[in-house]
Amino acid sequence: MAQTTETSTDVRGPGEAATTAPPGSPPPRVRRPRRWLAWGFLAPVTLYLAAFYAYPLYRNIELSLREYTVRSFVQGGAPFAGLDNYRTVLTDPAFVPTLTHTVVFTGASLAFQFSIGMALALFFHQHFPLSRTLRALFLVPWLLPLIVSASTWSWLLNSDSGLVNSALGVVGVDPVNWLTSPGWSLTSVIIANIWIGIPFNLVVLYSGLQAIPAEVYEASALDGATGWQRFWSITFPLLRPVSAITLLLGLIYTLKVFDIIWIMTKGGPTGSSATLATWSYRLGFGNLLPEFGPGAAVGNLLIVMALIAGLVYIRIERRQHLR
Repeated sequence: MAQTTETSTDVRGPGEAATTAPPGSPPPRVRRPRRWLAWGFLAPVTLYLAAFYAYPLYRNIELSLREYTVRSFVQGGAPFAGLDNYRTVLTDPAFVPTLTHTVVFTGASLAFQFSIGMALALFFHQHFPLSRTLRALFLVPWLLPLIVSASTWSWLLNSDSGLVNSALGVVGVDPVNWLTSPGWSLTSVIIANIWIGIPFNLVVLYSGLQAIPAEVYEASALDGATGWQRFWSITFPLLRPVSAITLLLGLIYTLKVFDIIWIMTKGGPTGSSATLATWSYRLGFGNLLPEFGPGAAVGNLLIVMALIAGLVYIRIERRQHLR
């Protein structure tokens, strides 16, 4: 049979180059609807981020750069102040103690939450009877509203009728002014925050343990490795990515903790349990003459601290991938 071949002529104007689409590539008319479809899916997320993240951030920065009063806050027209509000905050006598409380509160909370969460995750990884039920019970502090958790701890640590002091009295220990003593108020809110954050660490770290192949442990057992050797040589290194994101999220959350401290101690007595989050609120809304500019400046300092932590995490992850 004779084979017929079709020929087509490519007519181009002067200066036009021949364009040959690679084999298998869709025509431009097919790509364009897909591109608009992708933007359509991104539009709700973009609008959400712009409305609830970008605009509040812009508004907070704008507040920190102007001298706002109650009248100008409502009617507008606040004069531009530049970095004066930041200078006011950084030179305030309360800044260094408050920053110290924030660092201690965040560091102690993260250390104990992660350590206890890791221990519980390893414990429940043994898959003993009723492990699922007990693991579900440990989630209760995480599921409760913060106002309920803070109110519960306020009752437990009450100086006169608290359950903790009652238990101490049984063993012959004098009552402790947990919430009203400058030496114990910060410790009290740290204990409450640790209790609330343990379930989050437990859930994330337990999920990471589930992803580690059982064959790795079987091989180490055949080599005669002990439990501690398996943990430091296998479990902990393989959990490093999960541990890093857990600590980062815990750091960001703990930096902005406000509800627990405000309900339990309001940052007192005499500022002994005040953090940057409670100080920002007190400056902006806790005085008869609100200082919106300095309060917004303190809030921006918290944002910078969280941003630095995120950048450090990204840099560490890049170094891990390059190795």
